[in-house]
Amino acid sequence: MVMTESTGATRSSTPLPLRVAWGVLAAFLLLWDVFEVVKHMGWVIPGAALGSVLPFLARLTGLGRTPEPGRLAPRAVPLHNLLNLALIPFGIMVLFTFLGDAPEDIAAPFTFGMSWLTSIAFARALGFGLRTPEGWQR
Repeated sequence: MVMTESTGATRSSTPLPLRVAWGVLAAFLLLWDVFEVVKHMGWVIPGAALGSVLPFLARLTGLGRTPEPGRLAPRAVPLHNLLNLALIPFGIMVLFTFLGDAPEDIAAPFTFGMSWLTSIAFARALGFGLRTPEGWQR
C-alpha cells in the first residue's frame, strides 16, 4: 500500500503487470459492453448503466463522513468491498449465459454483470480496489 503521512493511502501497491492486465480486460469488456448495447438496445441500456455505477454506490453510505483524503468512511467499507468483488458480476455473466432460450432473454442481465465487471476492472487498472476495515486501500 502506498502511504504518505499527510494524505494516507491513495492507491494499492498492485504490481504494474497486474494493473496492465486489468486494463486490457477492462478495455476488452468495454468494447463488448458497447457491442451488446448496440446489438440488443431496450433493457440492455439501463442494465449496462446500472452495472457501470454499481461499484461506486457504496460511497453514498459514507458521504459526509470521510475523515481524511483517500479514506473511505468505515461504515461504507463492507458494502464497497462486496460490490467490488469481481467474482460476483462474473458469476452473473456465467449464470445468465446458460439461462434463457434466446440471446434476447439474457442480454440485459448478462450485460449488467459485464458492465459491473468492466467498472471493477477499470478501478483495479487505476490502482483502486478493496479497502481495509478502516477505509484505506489494501
